[in-house]
Amino acid sequence: MSLPSTAASLVTLAEGAEHGGNHESLSPYITGIGAFAALLLLLWITTRFNRDR
Repeated sequence: MSLPSTAASLVTLAEGAEHGGNHESLSPYITGIGAFAALLLLLWITTRFNRDR
């Protein structure tokens, strides 16, 4: 596949994604808060197992 044909394919793909691509039921706030909570939980678990420092 050459560079011009790859670029043309990517432009065609980008033009078709005008409406976003996110599902209507996914809220970015809920997703972000959930990810933050999961990272805090992992941090807490890691610090519980690393008591020697």
